[in-house]
Amino acid sequence: MGGATELRGPDLMRGVAESDLPASGILLGHAEGEPVILVRVGTDVHAAAATCSHYGGPLAEGLVVGETVRCPWHHACFNLRTGEPVRAPALNDVAIWNVERKNGRIRVTGKAAPVITRRPRVSPASIGIVGAGAAGAVAAETLRREGYAGPLTLFDAEPDSPYDRPNLSKDYLAGTAPEEWIPLHAAEFYEARGIDVVRAEVVALDAAARTIGLAEGSRRTFESVLLAPGAEPVRLNVAADGARVFYLRSLGDSRAIIRQAESARRVAIIGASFIGLEVAASLRHRGLEVEVVAPEDVPLARIMGDSLGRFVRALHEERGVRFHLGRTARAFHARGITLDNGVEVAADLIVIGIGVRPRLSLAQAAGLTIDNGIVVNEFLETSAPGIWAAGDAARWPDPHSGERIRVEHWVVAERMGQTAARNMLGAREPFDAVPFFWSQHYDATIAYVGHTARFDEAILDGDPAARDCAVELKLAGRRLAVATIFRDTLSLETELAMERRAAH
Repeated sequence: MGGATELRGPDLMRGVAESDLPASGILLGHAEGEPVILVRVGTDVHAAAATCSHYGGPLAEGLVVGETVRCPWHHACFNLRTGEPVRAPALNDVAIWNVERKNGRIRVTGKAAPVITRRPRVSPASIGIVGAGAAGAVAAETLRREGYAGPLTLFDAEPDSPYDRPNLSKDYLAGTAPEEWIPLHAAEFYEARGIDVVRAEVVALDAAARTIGLAEGSRRTFESVLLAPGAEPVRLNVAADGARVFYLRSLGDSRAIIRQAESARRVAIIGASFIGLEVAASLRHRGLEVEVVAPEDVPLARIMGDSLGRFVRALHEERGVRFHLGRTARAFHARGITLDNGVEVAADLIVIGIGVRPRLSLAQAAGLTIDNGIVVNEFLETSAPGIWAAGDAARWPDPHSGERIRVEHWVVAERMGQTAARNMLGAREPFDAVPFFWSQHYDATIAYVGHTARFDEAILDGDPAARDCAVELKLAGRRLAVATIFRDTLSLETELAMERRAAH
């Protein structure tokens, strides 16, 4: 993933003067034909690959926090001693290099092979995970990283999971990312780690016995269970007479839209959500005429404020997208859409993106506490002993907002999976990650740190049209979220500041 990185800076095999390495910062160089960063942490110097293992982000432009470095693009974080991904969305290590310091010079002497041995505090006799989306898949992977060696089963009826869901509305849908990018790992990855991926629908859960019932009739009992059922699209109750209507949630959905787009000329998108507008950008890239129908007056204003919402609308309009705002769909038909005001919108492809709702039926039937999600404590434990929950369906006490929240972001779900896995092994680690997501619209990428369902101030600094701005979202004078366009350092620093604020 990502393209080749140009080699810049000094040849670190030849070495650099100690004085060339900033007291706190990063020096970009290269070794044996690969980009490498040198990082001073206190009295130590570390060397690591300079390219993020997630999507090739430049770690030299990242942020050093303790003995870790954070990627500026999607906020992945790596341990500088071991190269391990400390937090999602990166799942693979970056290479670590040996460092020699002698006579006032620093040089790297080749790649290191750190030996990492972990033994969990608690080792359940068996673990079952329901759902192979972001939270479930990353939890399974983390359990093995943390040294869990017992039976581990991952249940998901979808044939393609686990895969990179955010890409389904972005580059993959646009046709600029190959399908090889979509799986999180090859099937051999799970086989090599003893992760049993079972393609079956889980239809029942006995919370007291921790027994999972499958659609084909069998039952499996585990000592510990993680529920990560995810969410499903909200569906419109609108008649569709001969219309080609699609929702986008799965890889199969994205493939189906692509197949239809190959013969379509016009697409109507219902909903000006992040997903809806990313689909608009992707299908414009494929050359389709795009019309967006949504009830709000300014897209995304409820989430990011009017200034960024107006910019996003203008950005799409510059690319030829037409908006029908303040409108809803009354009927779908073979010719397209009839709006609530009687206007006909021609379309031979309709994509609906009006949000998702958590999948709660399994947890509800099992008697778990439900309140707009599966209620969990700070350790992601549900109301039933031995059962955890993570991802889009889990609602947890957020230390940053002071409220119990449920967030439908990929990175949040992955980080919840990591924390849940460690806690299933006895870590007792509170989930306190700052929510983060990114959204791509043509040549503009919006990074969003924090979370707030409401705000009374949206303070703009910079110029969105120049692709250089930040919007602070505040409630009663307290900063709860920041949205940025190409202010990656500020986004990372905001995340860190929020973490430190919640810790005190």
